[in-house]
Amino acid sequence: MRVRIVILAIAAVGLAAPAAARAQTERLGGRLDERTRAAVTALVDSARAAGLPGNPLVNKALEGASKGADDARITAAVRALAGDLARARRALGAASTEAELVAGAAALRAGVAPAFLERLRADYPGAPVVVPLAVMADLVSRGVPADTAGRAVLALARAGVRDAALVAFRQSVERDIALGAPAGAAAAVRVNAAERDLGLGAASPTSGPAARPPRKP
Repeated sequence: MRVRIVILAIAAVGLAAPAAARAQTERLGGRLDERTRAAVTALVDSARAAGLPGNPLVNKALEGASKGADDARITAAVRALAGDLARARRALGAASTEAELVAGAAALRAGVAPAFLERLRADYPGAPVVVPLAVMADLVSRGVPADTAGRAVLALARAGVRDAALVAFRQSVERDIALGAPAGAAAAVRVNAAERDLGLGAASPTSGPAARPPRKP
C-alpha cells in the first residue's frame, strides 16, 4: 500500500508540473501578440528543459509589456535573462533555488564577475545566498565598482556577517554616497569598520579577501 501511495504521489507531481508550466505561459495571453507570445513561450520551454526556472522569464516579458516595450525588445530581454540565469547556475551550482538564480543573474548583469558568485557559494555552503547577491547588485547600482562590491561582500561573508548585517552595510554605504563620498571608497571604509567591530584585522575590499584565485568550472 505504501509503495502504491508513493507511485501515485510521483505521478501527481509529474502531472502537476506541465500544468504549472502552462499556467505560467498562459499569463502572457492578451498581453503579447501571437508571434511574440510564441517566441517567448519557446524561450521559456527551452529554459525549463535545461532545468532553469520559467517564471522569471514570463515576468520579464510581462514587465516589458507593461512598460510598452516593442515585441523585439521584449523577446531580446527574455533571451538575455535566460542566458544570465544559465550563467548564474553555472557559477552557483545546479542545486541553486529560483530566488538565488534570479539574484545571481542580477549581480552578473550589474557586472559582477562569475568568480565572485563561485566564491560566495563556497563561503556559504548549504546556506541561501540571495541577500549577499542582492547586496552586490545594489552596491553596483549605486556606483560602487563591480569588483569592489564583490570583494566587499565576500570579505564580510568570510568575517561571519550574515543577511541583516549585510543589508545594514549596504544602507550605510548608500548613506555615505548620498553625503558625497566616492562610492568605492565608501564601501572600503565600511568594510574596514565592520571588520574592526568584529575584532578582525582591517582589509581593503580591493585586496586580501579576493586573493584566492577563482575555481575552475
